[in-house]
Amino acid sequence: MELTSLHLLLTYQCTLECPHCFIWGSPSQQGTMTLDNIEYLLEQARSLEGIDTIYFEGGEPFLYYPILVAGVHQAAREGFQVGIVSNGYWATSLSDALEWLRPFEGLVSDLSISSDLYHWSEALSQQARAATAAAEQLNIPVGIISVAQPQADGVRGSQGQLPPGESGVMFRGRAARELAAGVAQQPWDTFTTCPHEDLRDPGRVHVDPLGNVHLCQGLLLGNVYDTPLKVLCESYLPEQHPVVGPLLAGGPAELISRYGLAHQEAYADACQLCDASRRLLRQQFPKELGPDQAYGIFGQG
Repeated sequence: MELTSLHLLLTYQCTLECPHCFIWGSPSQQGTMTLDNIEYLLEQARSLEGIDTIYFEGGEPFLYYPILVAGVHQAAREGFQVGIVSNGYWATSLSDALEWLRPFEGLVSDLSISSDLYHWSEALSQQARAATAAAEQLNIPVGIISVAQPQADGVRGSQGQLPPGESGVMFRGRAARELAAGVAQQPWDTFTTCPHEDLRDPGRVHVDPLGNVHLCQGLLLGNVYDTPLKVLCESYLPEQHPVVGPLLAGGPAELISRYGLAHQEAYADACQLCDASRRLLRQQFPKELGPDQAYGIFGQG
């Protein structure tokens, strides 16, 4: 596995609780990185010569603003390109947005703001407009992440024609539970590939506050606090991974067949079937499928 970017989930917490969120972001979520965590992860990134980009994501990374600022500055000092993904809740006006973004001037090469009807009351929120205007004034490259909106005939999924600039819902995480019922279902045994992730050679992984290295949200390579990232990458044998192996051999349908899992006759997409299958396999493969936060189990102390 040759990584080119490392995505740090600075926190699982978020100001919002969007129905399409991959990692169940919520004000009730728990788990946040410390500066020591970030410094260790940057050290791990340096050990892999191919990594040139660090992203700070969440949850909502601006909730822990001083840690975000320090982490971005550290990553930039070490020569990484830096990206941030945010819902822009902090951009309550142009002048406020300028103050929030000024510490990142000249350091961030990609600021992605999420804005759609899942996040706000309008497709392009006032916050997104203020954040975009401020970023442009500060010469911070900025873009909008927008997920296709509900339609009269149900929620558009990840397949089919979409409006320009919008991506489709993938029924992972909270979306598998809250949105999938509004979509035309397809037979379970037709989902024979993973359509969205290159699990053999992903190019990027996400690391959460607990040190879990995610190949896809909730599908783990290992824990970077137990095993160095370089070792995890060099020893990765995808066909021998108990969950990745079946997914490569025959998609989520192969998980059902190989492990004899109970299932519905039809699902909204491959992600929903994969999500349901992995939930049934968590007790059997606790090191490969976790943590609880990625499966909507949180807020219990």
